[in-house]
Amino acid sequence: MPTGVRVVGLMRAPTPTISAASLILFFLLLSSSCIMVVLSASDAETLLQFKRSLMSAVALNNWNPSVPPCENNKANWAGVLCLNGHVRGLRLENMGLKGEVDVNSLVSMTRLRTLSFMNNTLVGGWPRVISKLGSLRSVYLSYNHFSGQIPDDAFAGMKFLKKVFLTNNEFNGPIPSSLASLSRLMELRLDGNKFKGQVPRFQIDTLKKLNVSNNELEGPIPSSLSHMDPSCFAGNRDLCGDPLPACGSAISSSGLLKIAVIVIILGLTLAVIAAIFIIMNLRKQPAAVQLGKGNPGIIIEEDQNEYMNNGKQMTAGAGAGDGYRSTESSVAQAPKRGAEHGKLLFVRDDREKFDLQDLLRASAEILGSGSFGSSYKATILCNSVVVKRYKHMNNVGREEFHEHMRRLGRLTHANLLPLVAYYYRKEEKLLISDFVDNGSLASHLHGNHNLEEAGLDWATRLKIIRGIARGLCYLYTSLPNIVAAHGHLKSSNVLLDESMEPLLTDYGLSPVANIEQGQSLMMAYKSPEYAQMGRITKKTDVWSFGIVILEMLTGRFPENYLTRNHDTKADLAGWVNNMIKEKKTPQVFDAELGRARESNKGELLKMLKIALSCCEEDVDRRFDLNQVVAQIEDLNDADFSDNDDGDNFSPTSRHSQIPV
Repeated sequence: MPTGVRVVGLMRAPTPTISAASLILFFLLLSSSCIMVVLSASDAETLLQFKRSLMSAVALNNWNPSVPPCENNKANWAGVLCLNGHVRGLRLENMGLKGEVDVNSLVSMTRLRTLSFMNNTLVGGWPRVISKLGSLRSVYLSYNHFSGQIPDDAFAGMKFLKKVFLTNNEFNGPIPSSLASLSRLMELRLDGNKFKGQVPRFQIDTLKKLNVSNNELEGPIPSSLSHMDPSCFAGNRDLCGDPLPACGSAISSSGLLKIAVIVIILGLTLAVIAAIFIIMNLRKQPAAVQLGKGNPGIIIEEDQNEYMNNGKQMTAGAGAGDGYRSTESSVAQAPKRGAEHGKLLFVRDDREKFDLQDLLRASAEILGSGSFGSSYKATILCNSVVVKRYKHMNNVGREEFHEHMRRLGRLTHANLLPLVAYYYRKEEKLLISDFVDNGSLASHLHGNHNLEEAGLDWATRLKIIRGIARGLCYLYTSLPNIVAAHGHLKSSNVLLDESMEPLLTDYGLSPVANIEQGQSLMMAYKSPEYAQMGRITKKTDVWSFGIVILEMLTGRFPENYLTRNHDTKADLAGWVNNMIKEKKTPQVFDAELGRARESNKGELLKMLKIALSCCEEDVDRRFDLNQVVAQIEDLNDADFSDNDDGDNFSPTSRHSQIPV
């Protein structure tokens, strides 16, 4: 090739050089975008981790990892609030959630604006990591069992926070001063806790609503809060200043309190002295037979001749191992007075028998005091029994009483707690039955639930309702001559066995109970018909059953149980009817039913109609027991569409039958 000739197109373009720094930057950007994708996709896993931290979260069963929590503004998961495809809040209210909240698992959800766990059974201390959710606008933790002291800096840096609701928990210690630094705070509810110390000085123009009532706060109310309603500070004995009385009057009240304490101490001293004289006097009186080794037990009062033999008086043993002992003789030496004295009469042949002395020597504990008397648990021959002591059973003579007890002893049904034995004296009776370890329906509905145990779900409640219906039906077949075959049906007289089958107790006692006590204490005499007409009918137990059903549906304790006579203002059925008239039917159902309020809506609404038909004040329009049993046995939700929210549900007018 001639010199100087250039071959165009054969020369290579310069190879671009890529520095190490550029490569690192590229990979950082790539990995950063991957991290962003992973974080965005981890909302579901974050929520599932939060769910796993709870001890009971049945209401969150539709949190399905194969389905995204949000699609645009639509939530696929229960209790999730969505905006533009992102989780913006959790509204987990009235869902029966139990356990300790793991808020730490939610820290990565930086878009959260609202957290609401109200009306559950959550426990634990203040979730400190809440302050890391810097975008939160609202925190609602009311009506749970959170406890302990809230750190003073718990709300530091939460500059967007507007609403804090902590009502009815068990928080204590001082109110965190960091709350007073929230520049956008609009509503603060701290009522119903155990906060102590002074109210912080809130200098916040945005604060419109404040409630610190029913705590243990003291000292003057800051002047910046003097314009608030006095009810916002009520229930704090040592708070003073506007809008409450001036602090000077509070100090004088404290002095009066000290005087009152001194007077009470003096009164107690005099009472102790009087008690000593009474005890010394009682030693000269007839002795009493006591059940229980040093424990409070059953006292069977006897006359002087019963346990006084030639001037030798019997006394109860003082030590835990003493049982029952005499200063000079034993109980075995006490004189006999026939079958009605000193002898237990068994009405069942399928129980191991024991005598009164075994009962008197048994360890005993008081279970409670009911309408007619006290109940005790006694352990005899390795078996536990319940002994109920009645003093108001003199309506019939001795032979009639024996015959009635034998009649009750012959009753056998899967939903009745059988009578095992009884003891007869003219002024006092003991009825003995098996001890049921699982407790009563009332305790399961209204007691302090163990966090390891879920509340009663709808399937269990329906099972209990059906069992009660069957037990009542058997009673009316077996005791046809008793107007109200049960007569005292209420949730505390429904026991639950280990399979959650209901066992009716305290049934069939109206014929032997004193009329005056029965009219004051028994559920049958609290019915509308007795209040209106002075009589009970074959449908009276149906009314009581209706109240029990409503109690199970609503979770509310019926004030009917506490009133002496039927009171329409305290009537649970009246409250339900008013809620229905106000188109608030969904709010009637117990929060512990959780998701069943949606998934079993048809059954719940139909059962609500049955219950209200049982509680019809007009006896002629009230269901009879056969109708109730048939409706409950045939219960299904075919009569209700899936879209029925209960707002079109028609309550009973108390004057017209409800079609079911």
